[in-house]
Amino acid sequence: MNWHQWQEIIGVTGVFVLITVVLSIAIVQLASTWRAKAKLAREHEYRSLAESAVRTQEETERQLRDVQDRLRSIERVLKEVD
Repeated sequence: MNWHQWQEIIGVTGVFVLITVVLSIAIVQLASTWRAKAKLAREHEYRSLAESAVRTQEETERQLRDVQDRLRSIERVLKEVD
């Protein structure tokens, strides 16, 4: 083999390595982007769930106060009847 053939082999190998590195980096970056988007979506879902839980808890507390007020008024009426 002469020097020209070795240059061609080295050139082809270099181009192959370059393409492999570029594709690998692109795949890693895409995967990282997908993971970040999934994390944001998951956090948004958790936030929505937490907000819903807070609203439900506040409504439950309001209903409990209403029931307590009614119970107090019933107790007053029963004491007056005694």
